[in-house]
Amino acid sequence: MNAGMRMVTRSRSRARGDASRRGGEELPLPRGREAAAEGRKNPRSVKHPRKAQRLHVAYETSNGEKDEGAESLEVPAWKPENWQQQLANIRTMRSRKDAPVDQLGAEHCYDPSAPPKVRRYQVLLSLMLSSQTKDQVTAGAMQRLRARGLTIDSILQTDDVTLGKLIYPVGFWRNKVKFIKQTTTILQQHYNGDIPSSVAELVALPGVGPKMAHLAMAVAWDTVSGIAVDTHVHRIANRLGWTKKATKTPEETRAALEEWLPRELWSEINGLLVGFGQQTCLPVHPRCQACLNQALCPVAQGL
Repeated sequence: MNAGMRMVTRSRSRARGDASRRGGEELPLPRGREAAAEGRKNPRSVKHPRKAQRLHVAYETSNGEKDEGAESLEVPAWKPENWQQQLANIRTMRSRKDAPVDQLGAEHCYDPSAPPKVRRYQVLLSLMLSSQTKDQVTAGAMQRLRARGLTIDSILQTDDVTLGKLIYPVGFWRNKVKFIKQTTTILQQHYNGDIPSSVAELVALPGVGPKMAHLAMAVAWDTVSGIAVDTHVHRIANRLGWTKKATKTPEETRAALEEWLPRELWSEINGLLVGFGQQTCLPVHPRCQACLNQALCPVAQGL
């Protein structure tokens, strides 16, 4: 049967060719061949298939690989739960602005009538004195220094014994006498009697740490360079769960906070939390019963 079909097909082909050569009536073409023949007569009538549209597939790459043709997925940034309500509660508790830091902090220890360079120097000096020292003690030392005319020249002309008596009883006062003299000499010789205007240069000075540098940038230069984290901010951030994992040092806490806390809050958070730590969230025996965040604080819930 297959052979017969092949013979019939050949026969029809020959007949069609013969008819064409004789000028006779041509047999109708099959529908597919008819369309192809029509296309040869009128090229515009042939419909070309649509060009396939390229799909942009978004996916995450691994091992640092990049695909320029792909759209990377945005992974939602981590943020602590209830942080906005916790912050609002702290603002409410701090609304009276009556903590020691509010009256005696670095922004209150310099002479506002002094020339700009002198003001900036006094800000830096107050920050150097404030390390491991209560605000009241720091403010007292600054008052005694200012009474003698607190400038770079006056400090360099003051002997170490006298300087020690003026700043006592700030924490580690002997070391601070040495650091103050060394830093003041550097400022005179390398910064034309001014203080550096960058965090990197500030922390390179003897006795100046990251917290002091960021506060100096904010108070002296009116520049927000980062979050100033001291022991209060470090403690409270961990208690409230404001770090993705527990941090061991203030610098770790600073990096953790800067990953998620909106930048417009960086300048506020130090003074806010320091005062909160001085009045309510104490290092030992925190006053959880009087805290508006009692129901939102993991530490309070565990007490």
